[in-house]
Amino acid sequence: MVDPSKLSISTSPYLHDKASTPRIMWEVVYTLLPVFVVAFYYFGLSALLVSMSAIGGCLLTEWAISRPKTQGSTLGDGSALITGLLLALTLPPGFPLWMAFLGGVIAIGMGKAIWGGLGQNTFNPALVGRAFLQAAFPTAITTWELPNGHYWMPRGTNLALPFFQGHPIDAISAATPLSRMKFDHAPTDLFDLLLGNTSGSLGETCGLLLALAGLYLAWRRLINWRIPVSILLTVALFSAVFYAMDPLRYPSPPFMLLAGGLLLGAVYMATDLVTSPLTPKGAWIFGIGIGFLVVLIRIWGGLPEGVMYAILLMNAVAPLINRFTKTRVYGHS
Repeated sequence: MVDPSKLSISTSPYLHDKASTPRIMWEVVYTLLPVFVVAFYYFGLSALLVSMSAIGGCLLTEWAISRPKTQGSTLGDGSALITGLLLALTLPPGFPLWMAFLGGVIAIGMGKAIWGGLGQNTFNPALVGRAFLQAAFPTAITTWELPNGHYWMPRGTNLALPFFQGHPIDAISAATPLSRMKFDHAPTDLFDLLLGNTSGSLGETCGLLLALAGLYLAWRRLINWRIPVSILLTVALFSAVFYAMDPLRYPSPPFMLLAGGLLLGAVYMATDLVTSPLTPKGAWIFGIGIGFLVVLIRIWGGLPEGVMYAILLMNAVAPLINRFTKTRVYGHS
C-alpha cells in the first residue's frame, strides 16, 4: 500500500523546465555586456552615461509601479534591466541624458505596466520607449557622432538641461552608414560594419558580437531561432533583388544585414517571448514580415532605418498570427 504522504495530486503539466524568468532574463543580460564594452570602447563615457540614464528610468518606474501592488518589487526578475539596456542600445551616444531617462520611464510605464505587467504587453517595451523618443525628439535622436575623440568627456548634448536647447558639436557629427547609402548612395566598408567602427546608435557596434550572441542564445534555446533566421534571410533575398536591378543605387545584401540595428533587433527584440508568435509556423511568418518591412522602409521610406517600425507593426499582428497558426489539439477538429 502506498503511503498517502508520498502522493502528490496536481494538474498538468507534470514536467517542468529548470529555467525561470529571472534566470532567462539575467542570462540575456550577460550576453549584452560585451556589446556594451565595445560601445564604451568606441564612444567612451557617453555610452556609459546614456546607458545608466535609460536603465535608471526603467528601474525607477518598475519599482514605483510594482511596489504598491506586490508589497515588494519586481526588479529582481531582470525584465526592467533588459528593457533599459536595449533602449540604451538604440540611442545615439550624444543623446541628452534626461531624454534617455524619460524614454526608460515611457518604456516601462506605457510599454509594459499599462498592459498589466510582464507577460501581458503587446509591444516590445524598449521599442515603445524608442518610438516615443523618435516622435518627441526627432532631431536629438538622429544626431550621430563618429566613434573617436572626447573619450572621457560627454558628447554632443549629453548634459543639456530638460527642454532647453543644447549646443551640438558639429565638428564630430556624421551620417550613419544607412543615411549615407540612402541619400548619397555611398557605401560603407563591410569590415567597419562588422566591427562597429561607424557612427550610429550604441547598438550598431560590432555586428560580429551580436551574431555570436544570437548563436549562443539560440543554442541555449532562450530565443526562437526561426525568427532571426527568417528575418535575415528575407532581408538578404529581398534586397538582393533590388541590388541585382541597380547595384549603384541599392545597397548589397551584406550591407543591409550589417548596417543599422537589424542584428540587434533580430536577435534581442523580435525574439521577445511575450510579443512574438508561439508556433513554429507563426515564427516564420512573423520573421518574414519583419524582414520585408525593413527592406521596404529602408528603400522607399522617409527614414533610412526601419527595424523599429517593422518589429512594432509585426508585434501588433502577432496575436492574429497565433490564432491562425495554432496547432490542432489531439482529438479535436
